[in-house]
Amino acid sequence: MRGIRDPRHLLAQGLAHIREEFSVPEGFAPAVQSAAEDAARQVPTQHADWLDHRFATLDPASSTDLDQAFALEPSGSEWLLHYAIADVPWFVQDGDILDVEAWQRGTTSYLPDGKASLYPSVLSEGGASLLPGVDRPAIILSVRIDPEGDARLDGVVRALIRSQAKLAYETVRDEDLPAGFIEVARRIAQAEARRGAARVDPPEQELEPDGQGGFALRFRPFLPSETRNAALSLAANLAVAKAMLEAQTGLFRVMAPPEAAAEAGLRASAAGLGLDWPATVSLSEFEKRLDPAVPAEAAFMMAVRRAGTGASYQAWAPGLKPWHAAIAAPYAHATAPLRRLADRYVLQTVLALAQGLPVPPDVTEALPRLPRVMGRAASRDSRIDRAVIDLAEAVMLERFEGCTFAATVMDMRDGRARLQLADMPVIATADLPHAVPGETLRVTLVRADPDRRELIFTASP
Repeated sequence: MRGIRDPRHLLAQGLAHIREEFSVPEGFAPAVQSAAEDAARQVPTQHADWLDHRFATLDPASSTDLDQAFALEPSGSEWLLHYAIADVPWFVQDGDILDVEAWQRGTTSYLPDGKASLYPSVLSEGGASLLPGVDRPAIILSVRIDPEGDARLDGVVRALIRSQAKLAYETVRDEDLPAGFIEVARRIAQAEARRGAARVDPPEQELEPDGQGGFALRFRPFLPSETRNAALSLAANLAVAKAMLEAQTGLFRVMAPPEAAAEAGLRASAAGLGLDWPATVSLSEFEKRLDPAVPAEAAFMMAVRRAGTGASYQAWAPGLKPWHAAIAAPYAHATAPLRRLADRYVLQTVLALAQGLPVPPDVTEALPRLPRVMGRAASRDSRIDRAVIDLAEAVMLERFEGCTFAATVMDMRDGRARLQLADMPVIATADLPHAVPGETLRVTLVRADPDRRELIFTASP
């Protein structure tokens, strides 16, 4: 982790400019805020009593917008995962002012100095959040996990729950977790391996408050607790996708594999990085062998990410076969309705299917419109993330203009090298047409410009 000294408060100014540039909303209009306060006071009347189930949440320690809580129980050789999801459809009605505002935003946008929530905090961090020790309405996705790790939807009900514990990724111990948690996560990982899934992520740059009034830029690896918790969400979303596909309806998360030409380029990159990728081994199999802590392997993981087309949403339609290449299965998003608009409609879809009812007309009408809205929101959030990191890098390196750095070439595109600096969590680009992926070289910082969020490097003599 690298702290950023910012005596001229360039980060604060730059973050304000980013908010303005990307039209990040500040707060909510009074009418929207008032509607959220009214919604948060609603008393659930359509929910079964599940208060005797021992639910818990597992999230970053600072999180208060808690979408998911889990409870586990054995069922013969299987485990039954009761995945409670915040019942946002109970609080937000199609066409009301909260719904209209959510369609404008699409997602919660995150910046280091605060977030722009999908819904007002009185709802997203209050009345609808699955906070510990309070009764909350939820939609329970009951998912059976068999010994091989395959997941299927066993039932969907509206229920009143009370989370017993707010566990944190950073501090949770294995003994804090309910019986079956680690075994269920292991089974799900086993099923991923059998499918040939390739959800291997390189370390990501992250800017966050350092707790002392400043910021820190770092590469953040996934914690084991985070990976295990993601497995539960993965299983629930796979089960939901399977149920919707069988019913020929719904909204899916899709991603195509790298095209043949892109894979050929990846094989060249692997060779340049000194990685042994046998011709008989598929890309997904090779990715599983990679260690993000090894620079050359992390560089290749980054190259794979850039070679793909990215994930998007697809509404079910006759003849379409929704597929997520990284997960190697049909997939959906249903488990984060406080932070993603689309999840609310997927939950309403599977709730109706489980009850043997037609999918509500408002939901059916919304499904084909959601991919465009969610794509626009994802593009905005991605550009905001990149702008924040570019700003942090420029502020951190401003005082090092003229200095020389060791760097590793991660990949090449149109004569420009993507570089990872050896001694700082910085990824930059430079005009180095003859550079080779995996090569270690020295570069000189010519200019660091926080106003333009720009770093300019040249090859050192």
